[in-house]
Amino acid sequence: MSSAVAYDRRLKALLSRSRNIARWIRDQLASPTGKETEPHFVREYQHLVTKALALYPTDKAMSLVVGGNFDRAGDAQRALLRWIGLRDGMRLLDFGCGSGRLASALAREAMRIDYYGIEVDQRLLDFAKSKASGHFRFATSHALTIPAPDASADMVCAFSVFTHLRQSETYLYLEDIRRVLRPGGKLVFSFLEFAQPLYWKIFEETLSKERRNMLPHLNEFIERNAIQVWCEKLGYEIQTFISGDAAPWGDPGPLGQSVAVLSRSSRNPVSGSGNI
Repeated sequence: MSSAVAYDRRLKALLSRSRNIARWIRDQLASPTGKETEPHFVREYQHLVTKALALYPTDKAMSLVVGGNFDRAGDAQRALLRWIGLRDGMRLLDFGCGSGRLASALAREAMRIDYYGIEVDQRLLDFAKSKASGHFRFATSHALTIPAPDASADMVCAFSVFTHLRQSETYLYLEDIRRVLRPGGKLVFSFLEFAQPLYWKIFEETLSKERRNMLPHLNEFIERNAIQVWCEKLGYEIQTFISGDAAPWGDPGPLGQSVAVLSRSSRNPVSGSGNI
């Protein structure tokens, strides 16, 4: 690479970071009432992305905003989905796809699937596209519904998504995901639960930041008995629960969050559950 080309790339990276620093400062100074039209999780995540891009090079920022360990986490997610039945030719909806950890892992293995990733921030999707196979599709959405047709997915996954939503928001998404799944299709999502001691540190860190009014985003815990009730109301069957320190699929090891594997039941949702 010539020195001129290298200089040009460094200059573009510097200008991009400068723009993100300016955006971050504007976000800090903005009136809190100025963005109330957007859901809290959109504001929180977009602010997190802006801050990370202002402080770090793009690759590091895009890894940090989805929890770090970009390649290893993506490989674990792919291994989990394969373990529960993801195969070539299937239609996978990656809800809350972030900066493309799973999409990148699927591309590295050259899986021939119909992939559709959904996220709230276009900057995350742009980075995910750069790591994914060319035929993978992506879309932004801020709604509490899924932008996909009825019965259009064989499998839906949501990794580190419901951990940052209110339980009522999670319920609404579960409700609409059932619509998107084909009969018998599977939903896989990760969650935090107090029953697992390894997550207590996350709760302690949340308490510490809450006391100082410095909590950047919501950390929500969901217990398995709540998921069981939701499944009864919404028309899901529970296939299995997996603890965050377990890896029945083998390498590359545990996901780091508990996992629920559900399937769309043939029975109708319970009347009065609020279904669309």
